[in-house]
Amino acid sequence: MSRLSVAVGLLLAGFALSTPGSADQTPAPTAPASPNPILMLDTAKGVIEMEFLPADAPKSVAHVLALVGRNFYRGLRVHWAQPGVIQFGDPQTRDMTKLWSWGTGGSGRPVNVAEPSKRPFVRGSVGLAYQTGQPPTTGDSQIFLLRRANPDLNGKYAMLGRVTGGLDVLDKLAERDLIRQLVLKTDAP
Repeated sequence: MSRLSVAVGLLLAGFALSTPGSADQTPAPTAPASPNPILMLDTAKGVIEMEFLPADAPKSVAHVLALVGRNFYRGLRVHWAQPGVIQFGDPQTRDMTKLWSWGTGGSGRPVNVAEPSKRPFVRGSVGLAYQTGQPPTTGDSQIFLLRRANPDLNGKYAMLGRVTGGLDVLDKLAERDLIRQLVLKTDAP
């Protein structure tokens, strides 16, 4: 069979021929990437994957992502765990002698804006906490993850995102459990 008939046969079969120095101009198909940041929460009990939703609370999400970029959450502990929720993000939890004050600390730079969620707080919702008796603008570094729906939170807290993997890990977390790190998925080891 001649080279020409092989080339014609390949073209008819849908294959493109290339010669040295020529480039195929057709881009390779790629899977669509999520436009939202995906974070990995590595804990003593396993990994929880979260999709953050910047369109819902842009300043709150940007604030937390900046903290993540500074490794703020590395080595913290869960400071509050109830049947329906866990919470972390207080830097005082690195010091076991300060148990009495866990849950009162932050980065020292609150978001300074209230971004109440328009979405309902359901199992797996990720929100930005603020202290009871304080306005939502004081939300800073403390994050809560819901183990079950809590409609009492609707319209009162900024929703950062949702758990997309590791709900079984979320259910196992307890007070004092170590947060090894919180990183963007692209930065995860």
